[in-house]
Amino acid sequence: MDAGRPDPVPLAADAHPVAPDAHPLAPDARPLVAALTAFFPDIGGAVTDAAEARRILAAAPASPFPPPEVGSVSDRSVPGPSGAPDLRVRCYLPEAAPARATAAPAPRPTVVFLHGGGWSLCSVDTHDATARGLCRAARAAVVSVDYRLAPEHPFPAAVDDAYAGVLWAHAHRAELGGEGGPLVLAGDSAGGNLAAVAALTARDHDGPRAALQVLVYPAVDGRDRPVGRADTDPGTSFLTPAHGRWFREQYLGAYLRAGGDPADPRVSPLLAADLSGLPPAVVVTAGHDPLCAQGRAYAARLRDAGVPVVEGHFPAMFHGFFGFPELLADARAAQETVREAIVSTMGGRKNSGSGGGGAG
Repeated sequence: MDAGRPDPVPLAADAHPVAPDAHPLAPDARPLVAALTAFFPDIGGAVTDAAEARRILAAAPASPFPPPEVGSVSDRSVPGPSGAPDLRVRCYLPEAAPARATAAPAPRPTVVFLHGGGWSLCSVDTHDATARGLCRAARAAVVSVDYRLAPEHPFPAAVDDAYAGVLWAHAHRAELGGEGGPLVLAGDSAGGNLAAVAALTARDHDGPRAALQVLVYPAVDGRDRPVGRADTDPGTSFLTPAHGRWFREQYLGAYLRAGGDPADPRVSPLLAADLSGLPPAVVVTAGHDPLCAQGRAYAARLRDAGVPVVEGHFPAMFHGFFGFPELLADARAAQETVREAIVSTMGGRKNSGSGGGGAG
């Protein structure tokens, strides 16, 4: 948990209040927010087509920083949900694949990572550096799931794909070097929603049992609700309420028009009647983020249900800050909080986070 900051105030699931002690955006974050705002498509405004939004994002400048090195990276095609196409997953291992049979590595965590992007943008490619960072820092196998995107594949396609990816990763832990090791569900933003929903699905069905859920500024309330002033001050977050409404329409529009309920826990895990029995959680939130209050509310509800929670709240940060450890001290602190939690799932088993691969 970030030192020197107050513990979160418990928030009611239907309230989403904004903390009264709002902090200004950190000076080192301002140029990043300006750059993201300049290159992010004006979705819900001038840009209404998802394919066009993806083209605009693809044309944005690439990061000037080299991605974290890992041992090996491979793309695989794995079974999707029943009746759906196969899934692409990208597997990251902390060491290079051996040229010949060797002794099996010691057990390690297997992290299923679900990328953000409002269920309609981004991919395993856009979140490659984040997945690599988790693999390298925690010495974990990481399976990044390229789930189907809306509006071409609206809810519940992403939910079904995410759970299929979890089932595959759990069943193949041995070949990923994680046999006997813990399973971790992780995601940011919309991916945080999918990780939370996967944890609920696993609890309520046939597993698998996860040791940890890592939810980075998760979208956990699918209702169309206003957010507070501190979350939406101009110039402090590239993600706006208008973006949120557009994402919601792409993902949930057809479902809601058919009479679907936005309070369905597969849409809004915050509104699930019972959160007991879920894996321990790390919840990372940013003060200048339209999703901040609902993320903190989810952390409070998990805690109230008896689920151990580590909450990393960064009041001077913005939605997306987690992906910029080279530039932001708070991003490095948030990633260290996540790394420590993943490593801790190994219990007394050795799993140093100081090493790194060299091939990927």
